[in-house]
Amino acid sequence: MDLIKDKIPLLVRKLAIPASVGTLFQTLYNIVDTFFAGKISPEALSALSKSFPIYFIIVATSIGVTIAGTSLIGNSIGENNKKKVLFYFTNTIYFGIFISTIITFLGLQFSENVFISMGSSTEVVTLGLQYTDVIFSGTVLFILIVSFNSLLHAEGDTKTYRNALIFSFFLNIILNPILIFGFLFIPAFGVKGIAIATIISQFISLIIISSKVYKNKRFKEITSEYFRLKFIYIKDIFFQSMPISLAICGYSIASAIIFTYVGLSGEAAAAGYGAATRIEQVVLLPVLGINTAIISIISQNYGAGYYSRIKESYYIAVKYALFIMIISGIFIYITSGLIPAFFSNDLEVIHFGKKYLQISAFVLPAYPIFFLSNGFFMALKKSENALITNFFRNVMLPIITFYVATYLLADFNTFFWIWVVSNWIFSISLLLIVLYYISNRLEKSTTVGQP
Repeated sequence: MDLIKDKIPLLVRKLAIPASVGTLFQTLYNIVDTFFAGKISPEALSALSKSFPIYFIIVATSIGVTIAGTSLIGNSIGENNKKKVLFYFTNTIYFGIFISTIITFLGLQFSENVFISMGSSTEVVTLGLQYTDVIFSGTVLFILIVSFNSLLHAEGDTKTYRNALIFSFFLNIILNPILIFGFLFIPAFGVKGIAIATIISQFISLIIISSKVYKNKRFKEITSEYFRLKFIYIKDIFFQSMPISLAICGYSIASAIIFTYVGLSGEAAAAGYGAATRIEQVVLLPVLGINTAIISIISQNYGAGYYSRIKESYYIAVKYALFIMIISGIFIYITSGLIPAFFSNDLEVIHFGKKYLQISAFVLPAYPIFFLSNGFFMALKKSENALITNFFRNVMLPIITFYVATYLLADFNTFFWIWVVSNWIFSISLLLIVLYYISNRLEKSTTVGQP
Protein backbone atom coordinates (compact mmCIF):
# COMPACT_ATOMS: atom_id res chain seq x y z
CA MET A 1 0.00 0.00 0.00
CA ASP A 2 1.07 3.55 -0.77
CA LEU A 3 -0.66 5.82 1.74
CA ILE A 4 -0.01 8.98 -0.26
CA LYS A 5 -1.06 7.67 -3.68
CA ASP A 6 -3.65 4.90 -3.43
CA LYS A 7 -7.36 5.75 -3.42
CA ILE A 8 -8.60 6.79 0.02
CA PRO A 9 -11.69 4.52 0.25
CA LEU A 10 -9.57 1.50 -0.63
CA LEU A 11 -6.89 2.45 1.90
CA VAL A 12 -9.44 2.97 4.68
CA ARG A 13 -10.89 -0.50 4.06
CA LYS A 14 -7.51 -2.24 3.69
CA LEU A 15 -6.16 -0.69 6.90
CA ALA A 16 -9.35 -0.64 8.97
CA ILE A 17 -10.41 -4.27 8.46
CA PRO A 18 -7.21 -5.88 9.87
CA ALA A 19 -7.12 -3.28 12.66
CA SER A 20 -10.78 -3.97 13.49
CA VAL A 21 -10.25 -7.73 13.51
CA GLY A 22 -7.24 -7.32 15.78
CA THR A 23 -9.13 -5.04 18.14
CA LEU A 24 -12.05 -7.47 18.04
CA PHE A 25 -9.88 -10.18 19.50
CA GLN A 26 -8.42 -7.76 22.02
CA THR A 27 -11.96 -6.95 23.17
CA LEU A 28 -13.02 -10.61 23.08
CA TYR A 29 -9.99 -11.11 25.29
CA ASN A 30 -11.61 -8.84 27.89
CA ILE A 31 -14.99 -10.49 27.36
CA VAL A 32 -13.48 -13.91 28.09
CA ASP A 33 -11.99 -12.48 31.30
CA THR A 34 -15.39 -11.05 32.23
CA PHE A 35 -17.10 -14.36 31.41
CA PHE A 36 -14.81 -16.34 33.71
CA ALA A 37 -15.09 -13.73 36.46
CA GLY A 38 -18.85 -14.24 36.32
CA LYS A 39 -18.30 -17.97 36.80
CA ILE A 40 -16.43 -17.28 40.04
CA SER A 41 -19.12 -15.08 41.67
CA PRO A 42 -21.20 -11.88 41.13
CA GLU A 43 -18.68 -10.11 43.40
CA ALA A 44 -15.80 -11.22 41.16
CA LEU A 45 -17.69 -9.93 38.12
CA SER A 46 -18.27 -6.60 39.85
CA ALA A 47 -14.58 -6.45 40.87
CA LEU A 48 -13.38 -7.04 37.31
CA SER A 49 -15.89 -4.51 35.95
CA LYS A 50 -14.78 -1.88 38.47
CA SER A 51 -11.12 -2.59 37.75
CA PHE A 52 -11.62 -1.32 34.21
CA PRO A 53 -11.33 2.42 35.07
CA ILE A 54 -8.06 1.61 36.85
CA TYR A 55 -6.72 -0.78 34.21
CA PHE A 56 -7.66 1.82 31.57
CA ILE A 57 -4.68 3.92 32.68
CA ILE A 58 -2.49 1.31 30.97
CA VAL A 59 -4.77 1.35 27.93
CA ALA A 60 -4.67 5.16 27.75
CA THR A 61 -0.87 5.23 28.01
CA SER A 62 -0.59 2.53 25.35
CA ILE A 63 -2.84 4.52 23.01
CA GLY A 64 -0.80 7.66 23.64
CA VAL A 65 2.48 5.92 22.85
CA THR A 66 0.96 4.22 19.78
CA ILE A 67 -0.42 7.45 18.34
CA ALA A 68 2.73 9.44 19.12
CA GLY A 69 4.97 6.83 17.51
CA THR A 70 2.66 6.24 14.54
CA SER A 71 2.05 9.92 13.74
CA LEU A 72 5.65 11.07 14.24
CA ILE A 73 7.17 8.14 12.35
CA GLY A 74 4.42 8.39 9.71
CA ASN A 75 5.06 12.10 9.19
CA SER A 76 8.78 11.38 8.86
CA ILE A 77 8.10 8.66 6.29
CA GLY A 78 5.94 11.15 4.35
CA GLU A 79 8.82 13.63 4.49
CA ASN A 80 11.17 10.85 3.34
CA ASN A 81 13.46 11.60 6.32
CA LYS A 82 15.17 8.31 7.22
CA LYS A 83 17.07 9.77 10.18
CA LYS A 84 13.94 11.04 11.91
CA VAL A 85 12.11 7.76 11.27
CA LEU A 86 14.76 5.70 13.04
CA PHE A 87 15.36 8.13 15.90
CA TYR A 88 11.64 8.42 16.60
CA PHE A 89 11.34 4.64 16.63
CA THR A 90 14.18 3.95 19.09
CA ASN A 91 13.23 6.83 21.36
CA THR A 92 9.61 5.70 21.39
CA ILE A 93 10.86 2.46 22.96
CA TYR A 94 12.92 4.35 25.55
CA PHE A 95 9.94 6.57 26.35
CA GLY A 96 7.69 3.50 26.67
CA ILE A 97 9.97 1.87 29.24
CA PHE A 98 10.19 5.08 31.26
CA ILE A 99 6.45 5.78 31.31
CA SER A 100 5.57 2.16 32.13
CA THR A 101 7.69 2.41 35.30
CA ILE A 102 5.65 5.41 36.44
CA ILE A 103 2.33 3.70 35.62
CA THR A 104 3.34 0.59 37.58
CA PHE A 105 4.09 2.68 40.67
CA LEU A 106 0.84 4.66 40.44
CA GLY A 107 -1.26 1.55 39.87
CA LEU A 108 0.16 -0.41 42.78
CA GLN A 109 0.01 2.60 45.08
CA PHE A 110 -3.50 3.96 44.44
CA SER A 111 -5.74 1.15 43.10
CA GLU A 112 -7.24 0.40 46.50
CA ASN A 113 -8.31 4.02 46.99
CA VAL A 114 -10.04 4.03 43.59
CA PHE A 115 -12.00 0.84 44.37
CA ILE A 116 -13.11 2.32 47.70
CA SER A 117 -14.10 5.63 46.07
CA MET A 118 -16.53 3.73 43.80
CA GLY A 119 -18.37 2.47 46.89
CA SER A 120 -17.14 -1.12 46.56
CA SER A 121 -17.73 -3.68 49.28
CA THR A 122 -14.72 -5.10 51.15
CA GLU A 123 -14.90 -8.35 49.18
CA VAL A 124 -15.00 -6.52 45.84
CA VAL A 125 -11.99 -4.39 46.85
CA THR A 126 -10.00 -7.50 47.82
CA LEU A 127 -10.83 -9.33 44.59
CA GLY A 128 -10.18 -6.23 42.50
CA LEU A 129 -6.71 -5.77 43.99
CA GLN A 130 -5.82 -9.40 43.31
CA TYR A 131 -6.38 -8.60 39.63
CA THR A 132 -4.90 -5.09 39.33
CA ASP A 133 -1.72 -5.78 41.34
CA VAL A 134 -0.66 -8.43 38.82
CA ILE A 135 -1.71 -6.37 35.80
CA PHE A 136 0.22 -3.27 36.89
CA SER A 137 3.30 -5.36 37.64
CA GLY A 138 3.37 -6.26 33.93
CA THR A 139 2.74 -2.76 32.55
CA VAL A 140 6.05 -2.69 30.67
CA LEU A 141 4.87 -5.57 28.44
CA PHE A 142 1.76 -3.66 27.33
CA ILE A 143 3.76 -0.50 26.54
CA LEU A 144 6.65 -2.25 24.78
CA ILE A 145 4.24 -4.03 22.43
CA VAL A 146 2.76 -0.76 21.17
CA SER A 147 6.17 0.93 21.09
CA PHE A 148 7.51 -1.68 18.68
CA ASN A 149 4.24 -1.74 16.76
CA SER A 150 4.29 2.02 16.11
CA LEU A 151 6.80 1.47 13.29
CA LEU A 152 4.58 -1.15 11.67
CA HIS A 153 1.43 0.97 11.97
CA ALA A 154 3.23 4.02 10.52
CA GLU A 155 4.07 1.93 7.45
CA GLY A 156 0.47 0.77 7.13
CA ASP A 157 0.99 -2.73 8.54
CA THR A 158 -2.01 -3.42 10.76
CA LYS A 159 -1.95 -7.18 10.12
CA THR A 160 0.95 -8.13 12.39
CA TYR A 161 -0.68 -6.63 15.47
CA ARG A 162 -3.93 -8.30 14.45
CA ASN A 163 -2.22 -11.69 14.27
CA ALA A 164 -0.57 -11.19 17.67
CA LEU A 165 -3.92 -10.29 19.24
CA ILE A 166 -5.66 -13.31 17.70
CA PHE A 167 -2.98 -15.67 18.99
CA SER A 168 -2.96 -14.18 22.49
CA PHE A 169 -6.78 -14.35 22.57
CA PHE A 170 -6.83 -18.11 22.03
CA LEU A 171 -3.94 -18.57 24.46
CA ASN A 172 -5.92 -16.58 27.05
CA ILE A 173 -8.95 -18.85 26.60
CA ILE A 174 -6.77 -21.86 27.39
CA LEU A 175 -4.96 -20.27 30.33
CA ASN A 176 -7.94 -18.66 32.08
CA PRO A 177 -9.75 -21.78 33.36
CA ILE A 178 -6.45 -23.49 34.19
CA LEU A 179 -5.15 -20.61 36.30
CA ILE A 180 -8.51 -19.67 37.83
CA PHE A 181 -9.70 -23.11 38.90
CA GLY A 182 -6.39 -25.04 38.92
CA PHE A 183 -5.29 -28.06 36.90
CA LEU A 184 -3.02 -31.00 37.91
CA PHE A 185 -0.07 -29.44 39.76
CA ILE A 186 -1.19 -25.83 39.02
CA PRO A 187 -3.02 -24.29 42.01
CA ALA A 188 -6.32 -22.36 41.72
CA PHE A 189 -5.50 -18.63 41.70
CA GLY A 190 -9.07 -17.35 41.35
CA VAL A 191 -9.35 -13.77 40.10
CA LYS A 192 -5.56 -13.44 40.23
CA GLY A 193 -5.40 -16.25 37.64
CA ILE A 194 -7.22 -14.01 35.12
CA ALA A 195 -4.46 -11.41 35.47
CA ILE A 196 -1.64 -13.98 35.26
CA ALA A 197 -3.15 -15.37 32.03
CA THR A 198 -3.20 -11.82 30.62
CA ILE A 199 0.46 -11.20 31.45
CA ILE A 200 1.59 -14.48 29.86
CA SER A 201 -0.43 -13.72 26.72
CA GLN A 202 1.03 -10.20 26.50
CA PHE A 203 4.55 -11.61 26.75
CA ILE A 204 3.89 -13.88 23.77
CA SER A 205 2.43 -10.93 21.82
CA LEU A 206 5.61 -8.95 22.49
CA ILE A 207 7.70 -11.77 21.03
CA ILE A 208 5.53 -11.86 17.88
CA ILE A 209 5.63 -8.07 17.33
CA SER A 210 9.35 -7.67 18.06
CA SER A 211 10.19 -10.57 15.73
CA LYS A 212 8.32 -8.85 12.89
CA VAL A 213 10.04 -5.54 13.60
CA TYR A 214 13.43 -7.27 13.66
CA LYS A 215 12.82 -8.39 10.04
CA ASN A 216 11.71 -4.91 8.94
CA LYS A 217 13.97 -3.26 6.36
CA ARG A 218 14.07 0.01 8.28
CA PHE A 219 15.02 -1.73 11.52
CA LYS A 220 17.98 -3.31 9.73
CA GLU A 221 19.25 0.18 8.91
CA ILE A 222 19.53 1.08 12.60
CA THR A 223 23.14 1.58 13.70
CA SER A 224 24.56 2.32 17.15
CA GLU A 225 24.03 6.04 16.43
CA TYR A 226 20.25 5.60 16.54
CA PHE A 227 20.26 3.85 19.91
CA ARG A 228 21.33 7.05 21.64
CA LEU A 229 18.75 8.75 23.81
CA LYS A 230 17.90 12.07 22.17
CA PHE A 231 16.09 14.69 24.21
CA ILE A 232 14.64 16.45 21.15
CA TYR A 233 12.86 13.25 20.06
CA ILE A 234 11.79 12.30 23.58
CA LYS A 235 10.33 15.79 23.93
CA ASP A 236 8.32 15.42 20.71
CA ILE A 237 7.06 11.99 21.76
CA PHE A 238 6.13 13.29 25.20
CA PHE A 239 4.16 16.28 23.91
CA GLN A 240 2.46 14.15 21.26
CA SER A 241 1.57 11.24 23.55
CA MET A 242 0.89 12.70 26.98
CA PRO A 243 -2.01 14.98 26.01
CA ILE A 244 -3.65 11.95 24.42
CA SER A 245 -2.91 9.65 27.36
CA LEU A 246 -4.08 12.20 29.92
CA ALA A 247 -7.17 12.95 27.88
CA ILE A 248 -8.08 9.30 27.47
CA CYS A 249 -7.37 8.74 31.15
CA GLY A 250 -10.34 11.01 31.54
CA TYR A 251 -12.35 8.01 30.38
CA SER A 252 -11.26 6.33 33.62
CA ILE A 253 -12.73 9.27 35.49
CA ALA A 254 -15.92 9.00 33.43
CA SER A 255 -16.17 5.27 34.18
CA ALA A 256 -15.52 5.81 37.88
CA ILE A 257 -18.22 8.50 38.03
CA ILE A 258 -20.72 6.30 36.20
CA PHE A 259 -19.89 3.27 38.36
CA THR A 260 -20.33 5.43 41.46
CA TYR A 261 -23.83 6.49 40.40
CA VAL A 262 -24.79 3.04 39.11
CA GLY A 263 -23.48 1.54 42.36
CA LEU A 264 -26.21 3.39 44.22
CA SER A 265 -28.54 0.75 42.78
CA GLY A 266 -26.33 -2.05 44.18
CA GLU A 267 -23.43 -4.28 43.12
CA ALA A 268 -25.76 -6.18 40.74
CA ALA A 269 -26.36 -2.95 38.81
CA ALA A 270 -22.60 -2.33 38.61
CA ALA A 271 -22.00 -5.91 37.45
CA GLY A 272 -24.80 -5.70 34.84
CA TYR A 273 -23.58 -2.35 33.51
CA GLY A 274 -19.96 -3.56 33.44
CA ALA A 275 -20.86 -6.72 31.53
CA ALA A 276 -23.02 -4.79 29.04
CA THR A 277 -20.25 -2.31 28.26
CA ARG A 278 -18.08 -5.21 27.06
CA ILE A 279 -20.57 -5.77 24.24
CA GLU A 280 -20.72 -2.04 23.56
CA GLN A 281 -16.94 -2.16 23.10
CA VAL A 282 -17.31 -4.95 20.54
CA VAL A 283 -19.67 -2.97 18.31
CA LEU A 284 -17.34 0.04 18.50
CA LEU A 285 -14.44 -2.00 17.06
CA PRO A 286 -15.00 -1.04 13.41
CA VAL A 287 -14.87 2.62 14.43
CA LEU A 288 -11.57 2.08 16.25
CA GLY A 289 -10.24 0.23 13.20
CA ILE A 290 -11.25 3.11 10.92
CA ASN A 291 -9.63 5.51 13.38
CA THR A 292 -6.36 3.56 13.21
CA ALA A 293 -6.57 3.72 9.42
CA ILE A 294 -7.06 7.47 9.15
CA ILE A 295 -4.27 8.21 11.64
CA SER A 296 -1.85 6.27 9.41
CA ILE A 297 -3.21 7.80 6.18
CA ILE A 298 -3.52 11.38 7.40
CA SER A 299 -0.12 11.43 9.15
CA GLN A 300 1.76 10.41 5.98
CA ASN A 301 -0.24 12.76 3.73
CA TYR A 302 0.24 15.61 6.18
CA GLY A 303 3.98 15.02 6.09
CA ALA A 304 3.86 14.98 2.27
CA GLY A 305 1.64 18.06 2.10
CA TYR A 306 -1.38 16.46 0.42
CA TYR A 307 -4.08 18.36 2.29
CA SER A 308 -7.03 17.47 0.04
CA ARG A 309 -6.44 13.78 0.82
CA ILE A 310 -6.62 14.57 4.55
CA LYS A 311 -10.07 16.13 4.11
CA GLU A 312 -11.25 13.19 1.98
CA SER A 313 -9.97 10.68 4.55
CA TYR A 314 -11.95 12.28 7.38
CA TYR A 315 -15.21 12.55 5.40
CA ILE A 316 -15.07 8.95 4.17
CA ALA A 317 -14.20 7.66 7.65
CA VAL A 318 -17.16 9.46 9.25
CA LYS A 319 -19.53 8.20 6.54
CA TYR A 320 -18.43 4.57 6.94
CA ALA A 321 -18.50 4.72 10.74
CA LEU A 322 -21.95 6.31 11.02
CA PHE A 323 -23.49 3.66 8.78
CA ILE A 324 -21.90 0.84 10.80
CA MET A 325 -23.01 2.30 14.14
CA ILE A 326 -26.63 2.77 13.06
CA ILE A 327 -26.79 -0.91 12.07
CA SER A 328 -25.02 -1.88 15.31
CA GLY A 329 -27.48 0.15 17.39
CA ILE A 330 -30.41 -1.72 15.88
CA PHE A 331 -28.69 -5.06 16.57
CA ILE A 332 -27.90 -4.14 20.18
CA TYR A 333 -31.47 -3.07 20.88
CA ILE A 334 -32.96 -6.28 19.46
CA THR A 335 -30.55 -8.59 21.34
CA SER A 336 -30.39 -6.63 24.62
CA GLY A 337 -32.28 -9.33 26.51
CA LEU A 338 -29.94 -12.13 25.44
CA ILE A 339 -26.45 -10.67 25.82
CA PRO A 340 -26.19 -10.07 29.62
CA ALA A 341 -27.20 -13.70 30.32
CA PHE A 342 -23.93 -14.78 28.73
CA PHE A 343 -21.99 -13.30 31.65
CA SER A 344 -24.17 -14.12 34.63
CA ASN A 345 -27.08 -16.28 35.77
CA ASP A 346 -28.09 -13.67 38.34
CA LEU A 347 -31.49 -12.27 37.24
CA GLU A 348 -30.82 -8.85 38.73
CA VAL A 349 -27.48 -8.53 36.90
CA ILE A 350 -29.20 -9.54 33.64
CA HIS A 351 -32.01 -7.03 34.26
CA PHE A 352 -29.66 -4.05 34.63
CA GLY A 353 -27.48 -5.16 31.71
CA LYS A 354 -30.53 -5.33 29.43
CA LYS A 355 -31.77 -1.89 30.49
CA TYR A 356 -28.38 -0.31 29.79
CA LEU A 357 -28.02 -1.88 26.31
CA GLN A 358 -31.48 -0.73 25.24
CA ILE A 359 -30.55 2.85 26.08
CA SER A 360 -26.99 2.54 24.74
CA ALA A 361 -28.31 1.61 21.28
CA PHE A 362 -29.45 5.23 20.80
CA VAL A 363 -26.06 6.81 21.55
CA LEU A 364 -23.81 4.53 19.46
CA PRO A 365 -23.96 6.66 16.26
CA ALA A 366 -22.69 9.67 18.26
CA TYR A 367 -19.44 7.95 19.24
CA PRO A 368 -17.72 7.78 15.79
CA ILE A 369 -17.65 11.56 15.50
CA PHE A 370 -15.78 11.80 18.80
CA PHE A 371 -13.22 9.07 18.02
CA LEU A 372 -12.57 10.06 14.40
CA SER A 373 -12.30 13.76 15.17
CA ASN A 374 -9.67 12.97 17.80
CA GLY A 375 -7.85 10.74 15.29
CA PHE A 376 -7.95 13.60 12.78
CA PHE A 377 -6.26 16.03 15.17
CA MET A 378 -3.75 13.48 16.46
CA ALA A 379 -2.58 12.61 12.95
CA LEU A 380 -1.97 16.33 12.34
CA LYS A 381 0.18 16.43 15.50
CA LYS A 382 -2.45 18.63 17.18
CA SER A 383 -2.58 16.64 20.41
CA GLU A 384 -3.64 19.69 22.39
CA ASN A 385 -6.92 19.77 20.43
CA ALA A 386 -7.57 16.12 21.27
CA LEU A 387 -6.72 16.87 24.91
CA ILE A 388 -9.37 19.58 25.06
CA THR A 389 -12.09 17.46 23.42
CA ASN A 390 -11.28 14.47 25.62
CA PHE A 391 -11.34 16.63 28.74
CA PHE A 392 -14.83 17.90 27.96
CA ARG A 393 -16.13 14.49 26.81
CA ASN A 394 -14.53 12.30 29.49
CA VAL A 395 -14.39 14.61 32.52
CA MET A 396 -16.81 17.52 32.29
CA LEU A 397 -19.66 15.65 30.58
CA PRO A 398 -19.81 12.82 33.19
CA ILE A 399 -19.60 15.32 36.04
CA ILE A 400 -22.43 17.40 34.59
CA THR A 401 -24.49 14.27 33.95
CA PHE A 402 -23.83 13.06 37.50
CA TYR A 403 -24.96 16.29 39.13
CA VAL A 404 -27.98 16.73 36.86
CA ALA A 405 -29.02 13.14 37.63
CA THR A 406 -28.44 13.69 41.37
CA TYR A 407 -30.48 16.91 41.31
CA LEU A 408 -33.33 15.12 39.51
CA LEU A 409 -33.03 12.07 41.80
CA ALA A 410 -32.71 10.06 38.57
CA ASP A 411 -32.94 6.29 38.61
CA PHE A 412 -30.74 3.92 36.55
CA ASN A 413 -32.72 4.48 33.34
CA THR A 414 -33.00 8.26 33.58
CA PHE A 415 -29.29 8.63 34.35
CA PHE A 416 -28.30 6.95 31.08
CA TRP A 417 -30.90 8.83 29.02
CA ILE A 418 -29.29 12.06 30.27
CA TRP A 419 -25.95 10.55 29.19
CA VAL A 420 -27.34 9.86 25.68
CA VAL A 421 -28.60 13.41 25.16
CA SER A 422 -25.39 15.03 26.46
CA ASN A 423 -23.21 12.85 24.18
CA TRP A 424 -25.24 13.77 21.11
CA ILE A 425 -24.96 17.49 21.90
CA PHE A 426 -21.21 17.14 22.37
CA SER A 427 -20.61 15.07 19.20
CA ILE A 428 -22.57 17.44 16.95
CA SER A 429 -20.64 20.40 18.39
CA LEU A 430 -17.32 18.62 17.80
CA LEU A 431 -18.26 17.80 14.19
CA LEU A 432 -18.93 21.49 13.54
CA ILE A 433 -15.54 22.39 15.05
CA VAL A 434 -13.68 19.94 12.77
CA LEU A 435 -15.56 21.16 9.69
CA TYR A 436 -14.62 24.72 10.63
CA TYR A 437 -10.97 23.68 11.06
CA ILE A 438 -10.93 21.99 7.64
CA SER A 439 -12.49 25.01 5.91
CA ASN A 440 -10.41 27.68 7.65
CA ARG A 441 -7.06 25.94 8.17
CA LEU A 442 -6.47 23.07 5.79
CA GLU A 443 -8.21 24.50 2.74
CA LYS A 444 -6.38 27.81 3.18
CA SER A 445 -3.00 26.07 3.41
CA THR A 446 -0.71 25.91 0.44
CA THR A 447 -2.04 22.73 -1.13
CA VAL A 448 0.30 20.45 -3.00
CA GLY A 449 -1.49 18.73 -5.91
CA GLN A 450 -2.78 15.20 -5.73
CA PRO A 451 -0.03 12.61 -6.28
